[in-house]
Amino acid sequence: MLYAIVDIETTGSFASSNGITEIAIAIHDGKQVIHFYETLVNPQNPIPFFIQKLTGITNEMVAHAPSFAEVAGQVHELLQDKVFVAHNVNFDYSFLKYQMESAGYELTTRKLCTIRLARKIIPGYRSYGLGKLCHQLGINLTNHHRAGGDALATAELFSMLLEKDGEGVIAAMLKGRNSEQYLPPHVPVEEVERLPKQPGVYYFYNNPGKVVYVGKAKNLSRRVRSHFSNNKAGKQKQDFLRDIHRISYKECATDLMAHILESTEIRRLWPIYNRCQRGYLPKFGLFVYEDRQGYKRFAIEKNKHYFKPIHTFNTLIEGHNRLREMIGEFGLCARLCNLAKSADCSKGVFADSCTGECSALLHMDEYNNRVDKAVNWLQMQLPTFAFIDKGIAEDEQSCILVRKGNFYGMGYLKDGVLPDDLDQLQEQLEPMPDNDFIRNLVYKHAVNYPEKCVNF
Repeated sequence: MLYAIVDIETTGSFASSNGITEIAIAIHDGKQVIHFYETLVNPQNPIPFFIQKLTGITNEMVAHAPSFAEVAGQVHELLQDKVFVAHNVNFDYSFLKYQMESAGYELTTRKLCTIRLARKIIPGYRSYGLGKLCHQLGINLTNHHRAGGDALATAELFSMLLEKDGEGVIAAMLKGRNSEQYLPPHVPVEEVERLPKQPGVYYFYNNPGKVVYVGKAKNLSRRVRSHFSNNKAGKQKQDFLRDIHRISYKECATDLMAHILESTEIRRLWPIYNRCQRGYLPKFGLFVYEDRQGYKRFAIEKNKHYFKPIHTFNTLIEGHNRLREMIGEFGLCARLCNLAKSADCSKGVFADSCTGECSALLHMDEYNNRVDKAVNWLQMQLPTFAFIDKGIAEDEQSCILVRKGNFYGMGYLKDGVLPDDLDQLQEQLEPMPDNDFIRNLVYKHAVNYPEKCVNF
């Protein structure tokens, strides 16, 4: 069996928007290097200054070098029918696969990652980065961060791993379509293998231990593996492969509970790789306040973090419709609800029916009493119910509670018994932040599965 030990230098961290500046390939027969290939490559776009400082490869050095398309045929011939080996293999492989396909060649070969191999065959070292690992093992690494120097050092490391592989780790890695080849190099395979095939939320951590991504799944094992099941050349995939060092999870009884927990955790942790939901907040709220004359007034305004609204709405029209309903039900003043500008409401939305009685003839206390009744009415209109479903264990049930229209929290009922008293039920649940996204999820499930709802 022949191995192609590869190292490349690039203009950036992901293949779809960056180019290769240098490539080296050492052909290894399982004992030693039998052929070595190395060339600079013109990436056909400028090399960033910090990468020039890191690698020593300047724009002037690659100005007259061949483009990748010009060397693609030779590279394809060297890689064909070999096992592709690299230190952090998915990075190098993703660049070469993308560049080869752009040049009209197909790259499909088995892969080995010397980071993952070293962690298994020679465990216990503080760092498995190429430079530090070579220093710890006494491997001669010259011209670090240049393709030739790193490829030859990786070849020496690979020879050492072949020699010390008494338990057949390399053979196991090459057997069939080993999913471990596609994992980030620093993630222990045991963390992936222990993931259950149940609903839940999973967390990706970077090297310092900070959560960088939160996701939800109907099947935790399948969903987490899907993040690494291909070799896409885009930024997010390569960021995952580079940054993820650990995975954890929280199992949930249902997909709905996983969805709720994911939304809550994204807002709590603000992971850098989560884009959706981070800014998802109800846009408008119904607020009540007193003016200088002492009259209580309603207003539909954009939601504010420092004022708690009576109720929230996704759209301004939705809020205005609810407010008009309250005006008609309790004889409120359109002007005092900020739906009319003039004192007699002649230019307001209720100009045809407004008599001016509410503001001109009613005493402040009487009018404010109407406002209080409207607030109580609105809160009575909002439902209080528990959404009951299966639990994780057979002797329990899951419960999601909505109280006065707002999501309260969720948890599991002991012995599957739902308390008759609302306060007792709340004691068994974990309170969680409310938002329109979660509320709409629960309402949708309540409509679709009314038999699972218990009203209070």
